Amino acid sequence: MAGIERFYSLFQPEHYDLFIDVNREQKTITGTTKIHGHASQAHMAVNQKDLQVSQVLANGAAVPFTTDNEAEAIRIDLPEAGDVDLEIKYRAPLTDTMMGIYPSYYEVDGEKKQVVGTQFETTFARQAFPGIDEPEAKATFTLALKFDEHAGETVLANMPEDHVEDGVHYFKPTVKMSTYLVAFAFGDLQSKLTTTKSGVQVGVFATKAHQPKELDFALDIAKRSIEFYEDFYQTPYPLPHSWQLALPDFSAGAMENWGLITYREAYLLLDPDNTPLETKELVATVIAHELAHQWFGDLVTMKWWDDLWLNESFANMMEYVAIDALQPDWKVWEMFQTSEVPMALSRDATDGVQSVHVEVHDPAEIDALFDGAIVYAKGARMLVMVRALLGDDALRQGLRQYFIDHQYGNAEGKDLWKALGDVSGLDIGKIMSSWLDQPGYPVISVSVADDGQLTLKQQQFFIGGGEDQGREWQIPLDANYQAAPQIMADKEIKLGDYQTLRKEAGEPFRVNVGNNSHVVVQYDQALLDDILDHVSALSVIDQRQLLQDLRLLASAQRVSYARLLPLLRQFAASQSSIVNAELYTIANSLKMFVTPGTPAEQELREFFGELVSANIERLGLVPRAGETNDDQKIRPIVFNAALYAQTPAVIEKAHALFTEYQDRLVKLPADVRALILKNEVQNYGSSELFDQLLHDYATTSEVNYRDDLAVALPQVTDPQLAERLVGQFENADVIKPQDLRAWYRGLLANELNQQVAWDWIRKEWDWLEATVGGDMEFATFITVTANIFHTPERLAEFKAFFEPKLGTPGLAREIKMDVRTIAGKVDLVMSEQADVLQALSANV
Repeated sequence: MAGIERFYSLFQPEHYDLFIDVNREQKTITGTTKIHGHASQAHMAVNQKDLQVSQVLANGAAVPFTTDNEAEAIRIDLPEAGDVDLEIKYRAPLTDTMMGIYPSYYEVDGEKKQVVGTQFETTFARQAFPGIDEPEAKATFTLALKFDEHAGETVLANMPEDHVEDGVHYFKPTVKMSTYLVAFAFGDLQSKLTTTKSGVQVGVFATKAHQPKELDFALDIAKRSIEFYEDFYQTPYPLPHSWQLALPDFSAGAMENWGLITYREAYLLLDPDNTPLETKELVATVIAHELAHQWFGDLVTMKWWDDLWLNESFANMMEYVAIDALQPDWKVWEMFQTSEVPMALSRDATDGVQSVHVEVHDPAEIDALFDGAIVYAKGARMLVMVRALLGDDALRQGLRQYFIDHQYGNAEGKDLWKALGDVSGLDIGKIMSSWLDQPGYPVISVSVADDGQLTLKQQQFFIGGGEDQGREWQIPLDANYQAAPQIMADKEIKLGDYQTLRKEAGEPFRVNVGNNSHVVVQYDQALLDDILDHVSALSVIDQRQLLQDLRLLASAQRVSYARLLPLLRQFAASQSSIVNAELYTIANSLKMFVTPGTPAEQELREFFGELVSANIERLGLVPRAGETNDDQKIRPIVFNAALYAQTPAVIEKAHALFTEYQDRLVKLPADVRALILKNEVQNYGSSELFDQLLHDYATTSEVNYRDDLAVALPQVTDPQLAERLVGQFENADVIKPQDLRAWYRGLLANELNQQVAWDWIRKEWDWLEATVGGDMEFATFITVTANIFHTPERLAEFKAFFEPKLGTPGLAREIKMDVRTIAGKVDLVMSEQADVLQALSANV
């Protein structure tokens, strides 16, 4: 398709009456859509995709029409322009693509069942009903839903049900909203309900494959999140209810349909008695993210997909603001440092990356926009910077005005900056344009010049090489010396004589204190040594940032990787989970410098063993009463590192725990369950164990246990078992397509069986594309491959397979970037390997 045809200028819908009849048995959809709106010209069009249109009426009379599948359109000839009532009759297939209207499959007591749900973002509403499927084309909707109903089934939609007549469920009219937010679902569901202080009914729904207690945590978080947002936004929740629905098959993490939010089961349901704190934090932030959208994205919606970041970046920031208020003991802003920050910094350092705000010309580009590291993570960092500049009072005032000005309508990024600028007096738009409209980010070089002046310079930071185009940013410096300006807008600034400044301050000079700005900082050696000498005085976020920046600088070959090894020893006894997470990210990156089965690899394992010893001894392998949150999070990090170190005591103790729980593995302590299973597969594996764990995976309804099994099973050491595992990749009764990427990545990361996984994806690419190719997550199969490969041989194979696919819509940018990613690692290993191995020998 050459480009996107936009139809809103031709026809402006005001209200839809949707009649949809779904037959699960025959896998068909039959519908009649009535649209009242205004046609700007007689020759007009509405969107459709894969619909078999049988009739189009205008004001009750049949009119000529043609179906244009390439443009995803129905082209209609009206007698004249003006107000019109359209009526379109159609049929469509009920498919298993996890887009449009689709069934999810599950089992209860061995009986196969299905629940039907919807996924209309980005442009999949047109697969369910004809209309103007563009965010700007807001209208009201009345839904009438019929299906092959069984007794006791539950029916859900954006709005409450009004009445049932002749087997048709009629729902109350919606508020004015975009097509991609329309949603409904039906099936044999259980639920738990509550009501907020303001009277909003809140519910959590799931299939009956789950224990009722698995709904409790989500219900509490959802209720309190809505109450928090109503207060923070100073704007009431606009609908009578907020349903949270867990779907067994769901391609994304969750979707903010207005009033009926849909989730992957693992992001909504959990066992409150045996779930790691990190999983609780993840589920809570996902729920808070989707509920943030009910205002920011649903009440006020981006005008076009180029401002998608406006929805996602904001909700990504607000999930942390909300959960920090609801659960301050979790310290979720530390979680922000281990999830969003490194993801954004790594991706955004690759030449060719998209900017946060990007033009959209082709339908395939819309789904390609959902680059989580940029639209979600980097965008959230931008808004965290804005929040730090404004403070919460000004942020809340600006948001309230933004909602008042644009509610039930659409907005662009400039509208948000205007609202925030009006209350703060800051030119937020000028600051943010440098971050949103150009890709990448700067490295701030901090040095003492020959004349003694403390000097800061900015230039674009690249990992894997890149073309410096002289880009500059408006950088919030967040420095600890008053001599530094609030915003660094120039290429280079001098702050004064360093010795004088150092004496006055009484502490080493630092910028980006708190790590709110999207930058990497490179200090000259003397300044860095001064900071390291006083590192215990830094917050854990600043300690982590120091390690992270050095890792990124080493990956870019701006500092020697070998210099990082002594630092790992310095921080090895840290009792901060976020410091440990970065420490072992660096340690794991050292694996690319050693060849499997060599003495160098054995030295690295010994080095890991020394790094983990203090915390392993302190914490043990299983949770204890009275532990800190940090202790709970550190244990799996060092446990995993000890398995790489092949520490005999850890291997034996983990095996003893497996043996103790062998007949009830789901009851293993969830904090370390995945690692106990991984140890068993790696060190005590057998065909019988493989069969037992795979059977558990296919039959358990406990979603976190299922995820743990998906971590452990790809660790098989027997090539025949690896082949058997790959043989299940296309068996949806065992491994659902939504989970396939995690299984592929797990096996690819296993050096013993990497070839099996790599051969599979090359052989079965056409099947993969046919199965999940329309999904916004599809391109990430390429990403995870590039994140693992680091040898010249794999680079050549990667290029040979993927470069011929550069013409595939939505994949070109990903392929080009990932070639650079692997090439950068290959060059890094060739340049640094000798020094790293020498440093490794010196540190063991």
